[in-house]
Amino acid sequence: MSKRQNNDRLLHIATLGRTVGLGGDMKLHLFTDFPEQFKKGETFYTKDRSPLKIADINLERGIVRLEGVDTPEAARRFTNTKLYTTYGRTRETCSLDEGQYFWFDLVGSRIVEDGTTLGQVLEIERIGTLDYFVVKTDEALTAQGRPKQFLLPYQPHFVEAVDTDEGVIRTRGALDILEAS
Repeated sequence: MSKRQNNDRLLHIATLGRTVGLGGDMKLHLFTDFPEQFKKGETFYTKDRSPLKIADINLERGIVRLEGVDTPEAARRFTNTKLYTTYGRTRETCSLDEGQYFWFDLVGSRIVEDGTTLGQVLEIERIGTLDYFVVKTDEALTAQGRPKQFLLPYQPHFVEAVDTDEGVIRTRGALDILEAS
């Protein structure tokens, strides 16, 4: 699937927490590396695509107030509500440096080393300060007794090239990790 074909898919980027104070403020728990998306007047969505507009925000304190929500009682009904944006909106509002990629563009990519497909990226996990690809091993390799999944550090030492249009991540040393798993 081309990355442009999934532009309207929802992406979970924050969760609203408990109420704070008397004005309808709530804790904001971010699940994004791009907090700059959160500005006064920006609209996000619930899972059922209901819009929620930010009336006020303090990122340093992790506090947000939604438009039309000005009492603790009104805010409580949004406790634990997940906030979503779309992949396309993320691409528009978040800038990446050269060699950086959105995780959602890497998930589903094939891991290829020396012309051999080792598997497919199921998800990306952050463990400590490092990101890891969770790779589902190719069926031809599992038939040879290799593990069904393995973790591959998302580090320049292991990742030689990324082609998000083709959905391919070229690696070195990943086969050694798979065999040691």
